Amino acid sequence: MAVESAARLAWTLLCPRDFWQRVSGPQEEQLLKLMSYTLVGFLILAVGFVLHCAGAPYGRYASASYGYPLPGTLAWMVQEAPAFLFPVMLVLCSEGSRLSFWPNRFLLGLFLIHYFYRSFIFPFLIRGGKSIPFFVFVSAFIFCSYNGYLQGRSLTNYAEYSSNYLTELRFILGTAAWLGGLLINMHSDYILRNLRKPGETGYKIPRGGMFEYITGANFFGEIVEWCGFALACNTLESAVFAISTLMILGSRAYSHHQWYLNKFEDYPRSRKILIPFVF
Repeated sequence: MAVESAARLAWTLLCPRDFWQRVSGPQEEQLLKLMSYTLVGFLILAVGFVLHCAGAPYGRYASASYGYPLPGTLAWMVQEAPAFLFPVMLVLCSEGSRLSFWPNRFLLGLFLIHYFYRSFIFPFLIRGGKSIPFFVFVSAFIFCSYNGYLQGRSLTNYAEYSSNYLTELRFILGTAAWLGGLLINMHSDYILRNLRKPGETGYKIPRGGMFEYITGANFFGEIVEWCGFALACNTLESAVFAISTLMILGSRAYSHHQWYLNKFEDYPRSRKILIPFVF
């Protein structure tokens, strides 16, 4: 009995249902909107600063000035996990008023599928033992926590859809784009992981797939994925997530493209940065 009581107490502390019931309502819904606008404004300033003042703080561009380098696999898993764990916590703890509706369940499921993969599978696929600067780790952790709460709370408690929403064109097109973007992203990551044979070092020009058309093929896939998600969700929070993804990954694609042009004389000049045949 003592063990059962202790377990019940621990669950109550970790999962305070009364708290989520108290905060639910119009005020929290307005807070989510404010958080969404704040996120976009902050990212505009941050991306502009990185591109024009500080330089890209990740991957091949990272330096000691961005903080102590952390083990890549562990850091990636920890920084991405909040985007998965926050919505799961909300499902288990909040008794969200919209969780009984299939569109909300399905759309939240799309979000969780992506972040389960990015948090608990993708980190173990990373090759080369690349480290992540502490500044980048903390920034990603904060963003994933913030966004996990935004998307999770919106879909579990506030987003409302019609009874036939699963058959509407917006939902079907958005879901198809989400799936297509996910597959492009995963295939592009596979190409990047297999550029070098065992024992080889240095950088190579990516070939195949969407890399034949754009430098940021993996980024393009993720942008399409979350734009599709935003189309299917039709919420401010999902739209802000798509815009944030475009800004962050678009800046990375631009940095990569310039780096490849400077690094390789034979880099295909016909390749665009992020959008095939356009940009």
